Amino acid sequence: MMSDKYVLASGDESVNVGIAAAPGASKLFHSDGSRHVKITELRTLPLSLPLEKPIGNATATIHSFSCLAIFLDTDEGVTGENLIFTIRPEQLPLLDSMVKLLREAVIGREPDETEAFWAEAWRRINFIGFAGVSIMGIAAIDGAMWDLRGRAAGLCISKLVGRARDAVPAYASGGLWLTQSVSELVAEAEAFLDRGFTAMKLRLAGRAEIDLPRLKALREAVGGKVALMVDANQGMTAKDAIALGREMEAFDIAWFEEPLPAHDLEHLAEVRVALQTPIASGENEYTRYGFRRMIEAKAADILMPDLQRVGGVSEFLKVGALAAAHDLPVSSHLFPEMSLQIMGSLPNATLLEHLEWFSPLYQEPMEFKDGMALVPDRPGWGFTFDQKALEHHKI
Repeated sequence: MMSDKYVLASGDESVNVGIAAAPGASKLFHSDGSRHVKITELRTLPLSLPLEKPIGNATATIHSFSCLAIFLDTDEGVTGENLIFTIRPEQLPLLDSMVKLLREAVIGREPDETEAFWAEAWRRINFIGFAGVSIMGIAAIDGAMWDLRGRAAGLCISKLVGRARDAVPAYASGGLWLTQSVSELVAEAEAFLDRGFTAMKLRLAGRAEIDLPRLKALREAVGGKVALMVDANQGMTAKDAIALGREMEAFDIAWFEEPLPAHDLEHLAEVRVALQTPIASGENEYTRYGFRRMIEAKAADILMPDLQRVGGVSEFLKVGALAAAHDLPVSSHLFPEMSLQIMGSLPNATLLEHLEWFSPLYQEPMEFKDGMALVPDRPGWGFTFDQKALEHHKI
């Protein structure tokens, strides 16, 4: 049974069934039943997205995003797309090289052979390790395969998997940075409210004398009905996190995110037991095995897979099922345009992290209603790269 510490999903819980007979599902097949879409090429495009103003958390100040667009071409002219990124420009060639290293594991495959690709890619990364950039390379290709599957079948990913809901509650995460003054925080929080958000996240310095006045001003500005999350970005010790966490409880915090370094599961479990506020973590975990260790350590109340680090759609879904088996809710990390489809397919999904970092690269905007992100029915991710934007931002 779920603890009342958890932030639970709300909204339309209707289940979409019968998708095998959906229009366009036969596009993967010849009239004799044989499959005909084959992946023929993998392409990448390095991109740079500068920020108007630097943004900062407890561990970094970010001036731009270095992105890698991934394309899988087929013999039928259908192309699958995906996106990965880094905040450090010098790391982009490493990501690009890792994706290209896995090229032979996907060329010649059919779009729905995601599990076969994963098994082959897993074998190929054996010597270099099962975390870090090797998993990001797998995630880049896996996500493009899922987008391709949806485009070839004429279905969005959530309907390929089995949709759980048509809208997902979202929280505003693209603001409330450490680099902002208290007055700027309040003004931005009010702007989030005007846009319909009923949940938002504040970045912490990890010091009570800085964080508590900012949190107090924010709670007074948004009122008691808005969910406020806080994120320490791995910047604290267990002792300090417990002390600050207890003082923050007066402000009714929805979750305390990554108070400790991601690898320190033992001490994170101590923080979780010591506080009434739910602990959210997982954006720095890799694959189902990392999340299994987190669950076994009882280190978090809410699991937060990141599409790029967890290993793509295939692995995100496995983590979602693993979390459900332990009655744990799942919140997404970054990539809202893509994470939305997965969150729409998980019955234990809670809040979708929303920020607009990558929105300039897409043709279609995300749609919202009453603080809920609407899951698009367009094929694949439901979002397509804007070719003019790619040309403008390419390196």
